[in-house]
Amino acid sequence: MHVTHLSLADFRSYARIEVPLDPGVTAFVGPNGQGKTNLVEAVGYLATLGSHRVSSDAPLVRQGADRAVVRAVVRQGERQQLLELELNPGRANRARINRSSQVRPRDVLGIVRTVLFAPEDLALVKGDPGERRRFLDELVTARSPRMAGVRSDYDRVLRQRNTLLKTAATARRHGGGSGGGALATLDVWDQHLAGAGAELLAHRTSLVAALGPLADKAYERLAPGGGPVVLEYRSPVEGGTREELYEGLLAALSRARRQEIERGVTLVGPHRDDLVLRLGELPAKGYASHGESWSCALALRLASYDLLRGEGNEPVLVLDDVFAELDAGRRERLAELVAHGEQVLVTAAVEEDVPELLAGARYAVGDGEVTRL
Repeated sequence: MHVTHLSLADFRSYARIEVPLDPGVTAFVGPNGQGKTNLVEAVGYLATLGSHRVSSDAPLVRQGADRAVVRAVVRQGERQQLLELELNPGRANRARINRSSQVRPRDVLGIVRTVLFAPEDLALVKGDPGERRRFLDELVTARSPRMAGVRSDYDRVLRQRNTLLKTAATARRHGGGSGGGALATLDVWDQHLAGAGAELLAHRTSLVAALGPLADKAYERLAPGGGPVVLEYRSPVEGGTREELYEGLLAALSRARRQEIERGVTLVGPHRDDLVLRLGELPAKGYASHGESWSCALALRLASYDLLRGEGNEPVLVLDDVFAELDAGRRERLAELVAHGEQVLVTAAVEEDVPELLAGARYAVGDGEVTRL
């Protein structure tokens, strides 16, 4: 699978831009701040309905415009599809496939798959658990696009449940009794939370089991002799089947209820779990060096790439300003690992940052223009 054409309207810094793309390696080269990352960010948005740089759509719309449009032509084998996403901050986004009637944006998920590595990915090792949960959930959705709906359901139930708990906590603090009115339906919301949560947990744990050996292998290839890398999904809820996870979540919610009512927030569920990365016997967070942390983050992304590729639909690999952050050895080893991908998009400030192994199309990016060299 690869993108053959990218078209942007009022997206980030671009009022209008058309970029034809080839299979193989394509590098976008230009000074920082000229819009290189905006191009690959748009490709990533088609795959995840989100940005790796910001948490909302508003910054993606060019200043002075009220919406942005991302279009792409995607080819998989002999099949070609035109995707269009219209970003409307504060309102519902819109989507079309092959100029058909409007579809839900999440219906686009799975047509484009990407694995994107960027400087922000250092947070996968050094950052908060939320960074690692987001990594898992985006990969879960890439493997099974219907999980976007499950994640949406879980988030909706979680917000409702938190509202009930907050109301009860406020009533208790202000002498309004136990907040029983607000809590009357809490058992029902527990069941909804456990239902969506168990499905999400099942997919996450299955993913971590599949990803672990691939991450260890990728780390060994990036930093020979430096491992092993071990991935551990940390959750208070255990179980092998979805039914066991459902019952485990219900039991954990029951145990935590008194504390949740006191604090006014849901304390148990996938939104509180973590992915622990170990390098040898020690957790990578807090113990790994800067270079080791970079290699761990890269290993996670390369493992994701190998996993998706092994499942049949090779993703677009995006390396956003990565090589400038790596020493010469890691730079060359990474280039060797990705050089033969079906489509690899690279951004770099200077041509010298792109390893010679990654020969292919080159675009100069500057002054709002994208020019093929």
